Amino acid sequence: MFELIEGLKKEILVIITAAMPLSELRVAIPLGISLGLNPIHSTIISIMGNMAIVPILLKILNPVMNYLEKTFLFSKLIGWVKRRTLKRTRNTIKKYSLLGLFILVAIPIPTTGAWTGCIAATLFKLDYKNALFVILSGVLVAGLIVSTISYQIIG
Repeated sequence: MFELIEGLKKEILVIITAAMPLSELRVAIPLGISLGLNPIHSTIISIMGNMAIVPILLKILNPVMNYLEKTFLFSKLIGWVKRRTLKRTRNTIKKYSLLGLFILVAIPIPTTGAWTGCIAATLFKLDYKNALFVILSGVLVAGLIVSTISYQIIG
C-alpha cells in the first residue's frame, strides 16, 4: 500500500512539473527518470501533464492577460511577458505561421514550449483548433527529444 502511494507521489510530482511554465518537459522527464520511474513511463506522464494545460491556456490566456494588464500589481509583468513573447516569436510565426508555432514548441530549449506557444498563439490570434493541434504535436516531439537526451545522460 505504501509503495503505491509513494509511486503516485512521484508521478503526481512529474505531472505537475510538466504543467508548470518554466520547467515543462525539460525538467519533468529527467526528474521522473531520476526518481526511479521507467524512462518511457516518465515520458508519457510528462507529455500528458504538459498537454493537459494547453486547451485551458488557449481558452483563458486572452481574458486573463487583458484583465491583469489593467491592474496596478500585474500590468508591468503582463506587458513584459507580451513584449518578450512577441519579440521572440514574431519573425518565426509571421514567416512560417503554424509551422513556426510548431517549431517554437517542439524545440526544447529554455523559453520555448507549450506555455510560450499558447501565449504566442493568443497574441497572434491564431485559430483555437489549429493552435491546439500544432502545440500538442510540438509537445509530443519535444517530449521525444527530451526523453532521448535524458535517457542517454541519466540512463
